[in-house]
Amino acid sequence: MSDQSARLIATSAALARPVRPRPIGGHFQRLRLLARSVLLGLFFGVVWLTWDGRQAVLFDLPERQFHVFGLTFWPTDFHLLGLVLIIAAFGLFAVTNWLGRIFCGFACPHSVFFSLFVAIEQRVEGQHRGGLRRALKWVLWALLAMAVAVTFVGYFVPIRELLSAPAALGGWAWFWLAFFTVASVGAGGLLREQVCLYMCPYARFQSVMFDPDTRVIAYDLARGEPRGSRRRQPAAGDCVDCSLCVQVCPTGIDIRDGLQYACISCGLCVDACNGVMDRLDRPRGLIAYRSERSLLGQTAPRLRPRLLGYATALTVMLVAFGVLFIARPELALDVERDRRALFTEVWVDSATAYENSYLLSIHNRDSQPRALQLSVRESDALQWIGARDLTLAPGERAEIPVRLRGHANRERVRDIAFEVHDEISGQPLVSRESRFFAAVDREG
Repeated sequence: MSDQSARLIATSAALARPVRPRPIGGHFQRLRLLARSVLLGLFFGVVWLTWDGRQAVLFDLPERQFHVFGLTFWPTDFHLLGLVLIIAAFGLFAVTNWLGRIFCGFACPHSVFFSLFVAIEQRVEGQHRGGLRRALKWVLWALLAMAVAVTFVGYFVPIRELLSAPAALGGWAWFWLAFFTVASVGAGGLLREQVCLYMCPYARFQSVMFDPDTRVIAYDLARGEPRGSRRRQPAAGDCVDCSLCVQVCPTGIDIRDGLQYACISCGLCVDACNGVMDRLDRPRGLIAYRSERSLLGQTAPRLRPRLLGYATALTVMLVAFGVLFIARPELALDVERDRRALFTEVWVDSATAYENSYLLSIHNRDSQPRALQLSVRESDALQWIGARDLTLAPGERAEIPVRLRGHANRERVRDIAFEVHDEISGQPLVSRESRFFAAVDREG
């Protein structure tokens, strides 16, 4: 392994004090601000949207209903949630293999929120710590944390009810409001980069997804070393050892020591170094997004098997999710036979007939009321005894007792299918197979 390659996998030393990064402007900082604005706008804004008279996104745990823009999901749809989480994981793996930990630097919820706390600290305290400035900082931190807590809890309790009548919501709502307020101040204001360094598991296994073509933030040793001023050292490289790349880093690392697990690929060190290079009239790119292969002067391959594998797996799972989502029924129908007796003999029109009893459980999983009609599909005629028409409100579940009456034929067991139709259009919505038992007709 070359010296350049060895320095790319250096580890990070533990930091003795919390990091107070220096404010910086530049291309990547503008991209971070844009991403942060979009994500925070979605987080704080979506909770206020309404859809069909209901909060657009609401995870109603007591009712076990999860409303997402007019769609209602139930606990039986948890396989879709599991697939969404797997898709998100593979998407993260693919992006990491391609561009390193760009998710951490631009879209990670913790990075987004702790950058807000850092921004408040930079604006209020600056270089003057203590006194009224420190008190004002804590007040603003508390207000921000309360806003985060109210918004987060608002996704589980209707936010308008949460703000208009909080006393009527019970102790659990107050507990979670207090918990997330304290947690937001603790994680975003006090722990900050410590979460990335010691609590986030993704920081530890990120290197498993890297390959020599992964684009990470790297320092060009050949161009930058030896460090120092050219006035004092004529043979010095482009790095003047100003340490601005360290001062602006949210996790406090020195990228010149090589790639470290604490690097979140935010690009702020790139902005700082490019600014210094501009002032010195030297080429940009001493610190930049680049791959290990490019630093070694090698040509990148056209095909990257690992990235191709991630992309293929991600495509397959997206197709599977689409198929399962489209096939997701708007109604759920369960049929339970009366198992105490296979059939009951009755005398009808001077002949013996046989009755089977069933319990139909129908669940309207749609967000709209449904007018329904029940029927049974079978080759021989069966008489329906019980209710056939019903209307279900959104989310309502009904249990309908039904008896089927039929005469004997040459088969003791007949396969049947219960169907639920839309009463207006007559379109079949869902069906469920069952069986009809009777005695055997031995005549003929």
